[in-house]
Amino acid sequence: MSIYQKTLASDVKTTGIGLHSGRKVVLTLRPAPVDTGVVFRRVDIDATLDIKAQAEFVVDTRMATTLAHPDNPQARVLTIEHLMSALAGLGVDNVIVEVNAPEIPIMDGSATSFVYLIESAGLVEQDALRRFIRIKQSVSVSDGDKTARLDPYFGFKTRFDIDFDHPAINETGNHFEVDFVGDAFIQQISRARTFGFIQDVEALRGLGLAQGGSLGNAIVMDEYKILNPEGLRYTDEFVKHKILDAIGDLYVIGLPVLAAYSAYKSGHALNNILIRTVLADADNYEIVTFNDATQAPNFVRGESVPSTWL
Repeated sequence: MSIYQKTLASDVKTTGIGLHSGRKVVLTLRPAPVDTGVVFRRVDIDATLDIKAQAEFVVDTRMATTLAHPDNPQARVLTIEHLMSALAGLGVDNVIVEVNAPEIPIMDGSATSFVYLIESAGLVEQDALRRFIRIKQSVSVSDGDKTARLDPYFGFKTRFDIDFDHPAINETGNHFEVDFVGDAFIQQISRARTFGFIQDVEALRGLGLAQGGSLGNAIVMDEYKILNPEGLRYTDEFVKHKILDAIGDLYVIGLPVLAAYSAYKSGHALNNILIRTVLADADNYEIVTFNDATQAPNFVRGESVPSTWL
């Protein structure tokens, strides 16, 4: 048995608001042919312009990852990372993402709503082998004390450390490691929400960001405590959300990655620099397929996720 590419079995649609734009967004996920990858379309501008999720099309990493079409800078889509994380976590290779606004809806601030959408649509195998980008030698990048690194590994695992010097965050786990086999993404990562500080909101809104942020789609803190009455979903939700973001940022490389990712205080900008650095040297990686599933990493052979895990 071989490892084949997958796409959605049917269209699926939802609505929400953009975290940074505050605008209502209609999001539609559609099946796509083999070797399409993840393609975004701004149907309110020009539905014929395909904005591919590729490292070189990332034009902004302030608070989110933003893609733009190289021939039309106005055709851009921001805050793609949570959806990209869900697509990577569930093994979706080919999909058309249509939006009628400049931003993917934030939903509840995690990837779980997108997981539900993908599972609702269902997945089907396609008549082409799934391609992976296997890291052959270690690649690391840094910015001050921030670091991000990919090392050779027959599978996909992550290790992340955060340091925010905030009492509410310091009370939680600031380090987490996970090897993505079985339902690890669904159970351990997908529900972790984005987070921010109430004192930063006014400044962010002055920059045109965080217009749609609320306690319903983010963990919000003042100088001392978490303001969300329901508290945290995981005891280490902060660091787990950074892993969720990183998974989405890495998938912008264009293919699922076989590697061990590790980071300290990394974010969208450094993650994008990391994958661009990988792609800049052909000695860093190779494209692989698996004709025999028994020769593939455990996480690649995993079954589709039952809806009871959502």
